[in-house]
Amino acid sequence: MNKADNAWQLTSATLVGLQSVPGLVILYGSIVKKKWALNSALMALYAFAAVLVCWVGWGYQLAFGDTLVPFLGKPDIHALDQKFLMSQAFIGKYPNASMVYFQFVFAAITLILIAGALLGRMNFIAWMLFVPLWLTFSYTVGAFSIWCPQGWLFRMGVIDYSGGFVIHLSSGVAGFTAAYWVGPRAPRDRERFPPNNILLMLAGAGILWMGWTGFNGGDPYVASLDASLAVLNTHVCAAASLLTWLMLDILFYEKPSVIGATQGMITGLVCITPAAGVVQGWAAILMGLMSGCIPWFSMMFLHKKMWLLKQVDDTMAVFHTHAVAGTLGAILAGVLANPRLSRIFYMVDDWPKYIGLAYGIQSGRSRAGVRQLWVQLIGIGFVFVWNVISTSVICLLIRMVVPLRMTEEEVSEGDNAVHGEEAYALWGDGEKFDNSRLQLVHEIEGAPLSKSGYGL
Repeated sequence: MNKADNAWQLTSATLVGLQSVPGLVILYGSIVKKKWALNSALMALYAFAAVLVCWVGWGYQLAFGDTLVPFLGKPDIHALDQKFLMSQAFIGKYPNASMVYFQFVFAAITLILIAGALLGRMNFIAWMLFVPLWLTFSYTVGAFSIWCPQGWLFRMGVIDYSGGFVIHLSSGVAGFTAAYWVGPRAPRDRERFPPNNILLMLAGAGILWMGWTGFNGGDPYVASLDASLAVLNTHVCAAASLLTWLMLDILFYEKPSVIGATQGMITGLVCITPAAGVVQGWAAILMGLMSGCIPWFSMMFLHKKMWLLKQVDDTMAVFHTHAVAGTLGAILAGVLANPRLSRIFYMVDDWPKYIGLAYGIQSGRSRAGVRQLWVQLIGIGFVFVWNVISTSVICLLIRMVVPLRMTEEEVSEGDNAVHGEEAYALWGDGEKFDNSRLQLVHEIEGAPLSKSGYGL
């Protein structure tokens, strides 16, 4: 074992975990209307916990275990076995325990990103069923196919440095598909959607941005030159994308939007993810410029023109920020991947096949570059189709057991109807508190109450 590599892997995993908890918990809870703050935050928190239990139970082996079929591993409980956890991981000089933890945080954030498309109307019980089912039958297929050395797309040579396909394209497509089946929010929630705390939203976004240091920096599975390059490229691309989005908002709407700047930051981080350590710095800036304008155009213009996009209520615009930006990054990885940097990352004998189209043309190996771009497109198509099918089947199965949507009363009232609690507990005369579940808890425990409704 290399202690430095192990320490960096555990640190990277924790940074990615912090992106979810508290990062996206805070971001979701503050960017929605006040009445949905708790529900949105709890959807993220629940997913994080549920994915971990499922991951060590069977998910890790489905995604990285011995081959069952070319796109899925054999399910077993090795991830709970001490002998397995203490032995060396399939790559890297550290134990399987570190690898299981590292891969878990990526699986968890994928489900939390899907939640962003469903905020404000999905039945929480249905969400509790959706998380383990989608992890089992959708996420593991993409992870095994693209990241596991035995996966069919991995063997083809697809470039997905840190999850442009497996995480972002998957979550964007799955979130949009699930939003179709769940249905839209209440009309008044959809028409007027003021965040309840933009400053707190920026805090969550900041944690998300800085956490991407581990998101892309940990994927070489070693504290290497490539990890350093990936980290720098990640932040350069995010900054360029944020500035591009901000300038477009000013140019077309005459106001620099804080929420728009946050969206631009996210699209930049998503776009660079599949290529972070295999492109040069100038390419990272170019990707940032493109990720700041193409998803902006799809969100601000195409969304209002295309019938399907208008029909589906994607609360956090996950399709634009993750599916569109992830697809863009996957294609640009096939164009801008530097074969020498690919060699550092992949460390395989046939590393020249990981060559972007631009470098293929430059070096007289245009056929290799075209092949790489074709492989990227195959990967995009596979992830897209599989997620539409698997997510639809899962939603239809859940609908046979419990409703996918909240009741009309819950949709109208929000957190208090769903959870018996509210995010901002600032009661005046205590009337609202008297009807809450928190009041019942105090009555049971015999806790004295102040006039304002807080325990003394």
